[in-house]
Amino acid sequence: MSNLKGKKIVLGVCGSIAAYKSAVLTRLLVKIGAEVKVIMTASASEFITPLTLATLSKNTVFTDFTTSDGSNWNNHVELGLWADAMVIAPTSANTLAKMATGNCDNMLLATYLSAKCPVFFAPAMDLDMWKHKAVKRNIDYLHSYGNILIPVEHGELASGLVGDGRMAEPEHIVDHLEEYFQ
Repeated sequence: MSNLKGKKIVLGVCGSIAAYKSAVLTRLLVKIGAEVKVIMTASASEFITPLTLATLSKNTVFTDFTTSDGSNWNNHVELGLWADAMVIAPTSANTLAKMATGNCDNMLLATYLSAKCPVFFAPAMDLDMWKHKAVKRNIDYLHSYGNILIPVEHGELASGLVGDGRMAEPEHIVDHLEEYFQ
């Protein structure tokens, strides 16, 4: 039996070519019995649709502070308190920097700042971005806040380069969560 059965997971999805992997991650988490609520940044929906993730998670996908017709508020504080874990996968360099500095300009970041649960982040970026000193500094900040890095993997990147920077495979992210909740 999975350590994630019955766990409530907030999955944050950022703008990255690796966003397609969030569909597989959502499906894996739901299949093992986790309840998944997805929050997408505006740029994430340029790579994968909210409809895809809503269908796989069986929950509404949050993209903004209010519902699409503006009639209801999406309560980021409630989401942050609801979750047993928050996983941001992929975590773009932009979101990583905003998390490190406490910038709060979207639903995902507001929920992150409200979260009382462990926060896991799985970066995804090109080789030179991954190696940049600013990115390394931001990761150090996130570690100092108690956030948990799911390491990047080595392989072919969207740019055609080969190196570190690939988001961890969805199965490896699930393995990290399983190990944490052991």
